[in-house]
Amino acid sequence: MRNRVIVTGGAGFIGSHLVDRLISLGYKTLIIDNLSTGSKENINERAEFIHKDIRDEGIESLVRDYAPDYIFHLAAQIDVRKSLKDPLWDEDINIRGTLNLLKSASNAEIKKFIFASTGGAIYGEAINASEDVSPLPLSPYGIAKLTCEHYLRVYSQWNGLHFTVLRYGNVYGPRQDPFGEAGVVAIFCRQLIKGETPVLYGYGKMIRDYVFVADVVEANINAIKRGDGSIYNIGTGKATSVNELFNILKSLSKRNIEPEYAETREGEVQEVWLNTQRALQELQWEPQCSLEEGLKHTYQWFKENNGR
Repeated sequence: MRNRVIVTGGAGFIGSHLVDRLISLGYKTLIIDNLSTGSKENINERAEFIHKDIRDEGIESLVRDYAPDYIFHLAAQIDVRKSLKDPLWDEDINIRGTLNLLKSASNAEIKKFIFASTGGAIYGEAINASEDVSPLPLSPYGIAKLTCEHYLRVYSQWNGLHFTVLRYGNVYGPRQDPFGEAGVVAIFCRQLIKGETPVLYGYGKMIRDYVFVADVVEANINAIKRGDGSIYNIGTGKATSVNELFNILKSLSKRNIEPEYAETREGEVQEVWLNTQRALQELQWEPQCSLEEGLKHTYQWFKENNGR
């Protein structure tokens, strides 16, 4: 009998790629998504889909009736600036919504809960940050994700809930939203295709760890059978400045567009990149796609989709 899985946020950028991969592996997959940022266009036609918010009271009965073996929790509010403007709203989605799912998962006696956390916002300023570094988030978004990690640990102690936490670097790739504040690769791709002038905050000197979405998906797949009770950084272990990133995309676009420069925005760290050795050793995972390859693939997708 095929394993049954739930993917929250499965109509979104990362979630939809994960759904595609799970279905290709033979998993019977249910997507739960309120479509606040996800899109029906991303939904795999072989998946079941329920339009529902993770905060809804009906989540518990839904999870119980579907009886999944695994839950991949990717639904979230991911915008750092929005979390600064309205931390209670961020808390409501990212903490209360996750708690609603954790309660449901515990009562349904699932095999494992795999949680999408953040390596980009949880550590604060951090160079080659390992999972042993004490997190010092600078935004409500980062605080919320860290809080959820603690709740997972407590639910494991209370109810024996099996879990794995994946702290993503800056994920990019096809289907990423180019209209929000998050997702600089998608934003730059759209602006270059449309002939608009990108703004490089932090004067382009901010350092991040950019990881291709297909590699992030494989980390989730490996976490099904490995990494129980542990936290893993999912990135490339390589530091890339926004200036470097923009110059690669500018070269791919063959457009002679010069960016504008601006100061770092509130809540953003200047420099963070991840040590991924624990994921290599325990999850048996490492990224396969180079930044140049990933950006080329991503830019081509946005070009074919008219910067969408």
